[in-house]
Amino acid sequence: MEVTIFGLKLNIDPIAFTISLGKFHWDIYWYGIIIALGFSLAVIYGYLNAKRFGINVDKMLDVIIVTTPVSILCARTYYVLFDGVKLNGIGDFFGFDSSGLSGIAIYGAVIGAFGCGALMCYFKKIHILDMFDLAAIGFLIGQGIGRWGNFVNQEAFGTFTGSDWWGMESANTIAYMGKEGLVHPCFLYESIWCLLGVFVLHKISKRRKFSGQIILSYCIWYGFERGFLELIRTDSLMWGNIRVSSLLSFTICILAGIAMFVILKNKPKENDGEYVAVFENEDSGENENGKDN
Repeated sequence: MEVTIFGLKLNIDPIAFTISLGKFHWDIYWYGIIIALGFSLAVIYGYLNAKRFGINVDKMLDVIIVTTPVSILCARTYYVLFDGVKLNGIGDFFGFDSSGLSGIAIYGAVIGAFGCGALMCYFKKIHILDMFDLAAIGFLIGQGIGRWGNFVNQEAFGTFTGSDWWGMESANTIAYMGKEGLVHPCFLYESIWCLLGVFVLHKISKRRKFSGQIILSYCIWYGFERGFLELIRTDSLMWGNIRVSSLLSFTICILAGIAMFVILKNKPKENDGEYVAVFENEDSGENENGKDN
């Protein structure tokens, strides 16, 4: 597939390689490889920084193992609910086609990850907000890299840019839009924003003032960008005339901002510059070195 982006012409094959065993052939797609890369780097970040957040590494990995499949299931459920997918059987729910699972939504994955993650933290006696703070940076890593899978598939793009240079065009964009023209490379906007957010939130995390500060920062950072990005996306999930993800993003951004302001304003003055576990759970069973008490 030929793709033109910012004046550059590229030939992209969504299939990275094919595994053949006798009569059976499995196509391995770049999308899956890129998603796996983003996930792996997020886990590595968590592994290297867990102790700094007061989290036991082994328990963190247990949470990830259980939460990952639940997140995928929730991502698909969110997409089915708001995209109006008609289900004629279990196969339709999972969206099995020639390329495997199709049609997932990042917000469904985030909701599933935090919901299931909270339960796992409770059972594993991990301080929930410390875990969420660490996971937030991992999410940005995964999202920043994973969006390039959308580029390979030529999906999740925006409206026409109206420019002769800025934007991208391919057979997929022309077929979807009904005519030729450069469209907004939304994948690139979000990738840059998320990867920039990794550095910003990592910097903030070194001077955390309270448990939950990083996850609130994530909600503000990502919610702000995603709210605006959804306004130009052509495949935004709709509920009537409402762009669901845009409304959800702005709501989360505003609520997180209010929470951050209230907490910082009421933080004891004598503890300025020091870490304060505002939502400390006395039964968390973790100390600052990430070991069980």
